[in-house]
Amino acid sequence: MSSVLYDAPGPGAKRRNILYTVGFLVAFAAVVWWVYSALSDKGQLEWVLWKPYLGGSTEAYSTYIWPGLQNTLKAAALAMVIALPLGAVFGIARLSDHVWIRVPAAAVVEFFRAIPVLILMIFGNALYADYTDISSDDRPLFAVVTGLVLYNASVLAEVVRAGILSLPKGQSEAAMAIGLRKNQMMRLVLLPQAVTVMLPAIVSQLVVIVKDTALGGAVLTFPELLSAANTMSGYYGANTIASFTIVALIFLALNFSLTSFATWLEGRLRRGKKSTGAVLAPNDASIEGTAGTGAGGAGGPGMGAL
Repeated sequence: MSSVLYDAPGPGAKRRNILYTVGFLVAFAAVVWWVYSALSDKGQLEWVLWKPYLGGSTEAYSTYIWPGLQNTLKAAALAMVIALPLGAVFGIARLSDHVWIRVPAAAVVEFFRAIPVLILMIFGNALYADYTDISSDDRPLFAVVTGLVLYNASVLAEVVRAGILSLPKGQSEAAMAIGLRKNQMMRLVLLPQAVTVMLPAIVSQLVVIVKDTALGGAVLTFPELLSAANTMSGYYGANTIASFTIVALIFLALNFSLTSFATWLEGRLRRGKKSTGAVLAPNDASIEGTAGTGAGGAGGPGMGAL
């Protein structure tokens, strides 16, 4: 079946597609076999290296993996709880009518968004060591959370700003026409609709937060999941591949659970808003494309929350 946007493949195109598929599967199988052979030649697939994790013993999980996972979840949860509202505040502040609010907010966002999160963690650790009484045991956690909050709140601020600007301009005009004040328009009309548009980008940033906790373990001796893998690989006889594979699977499960929940939540929100007649932005609205625009468009100068 053909349409305006799609032409059904003919016999020749179907044969080419089959050949491409077979070629890809053959190449993928060859890569898998090469990886398997390389690991086998190096002795990385021997049972003695995988036995601590797959042999029924819980020592590796209770002694190393579980404490490291707790620290990872603690740092990620603290960073999310602080970065989300902070990013929303700065994102809305960037849409303010007042220059004395909009310009400083833009300067803060652009400054911390341009600095690598690892540098922010290192600076945070140095500041806490020199100017606070935080113990050396707690200092890595504070430094990791500080770096994650400063960087990700700045990114989330742009996500919030772009999500609001992606809404149809008629939403803000209608809100002003019925006499809503600017903060009421933002709180009651724009933000509830923008949440659905922003949700995929927000979840992507939350996944980044979970993964970036590993930087603290690599540099600041923060005892999270990655540092647990380093410790395990030495304790169980240099089984580096096995240790890091188990940790990678745990990270994969965490992030997959987070994205799956977000997908379910987004669908639920969209269904709820369709049933109430709320205006939704298109499914393929580009947050990144809008983030680079100014404060005009749908949110324009007349929609600042402050």
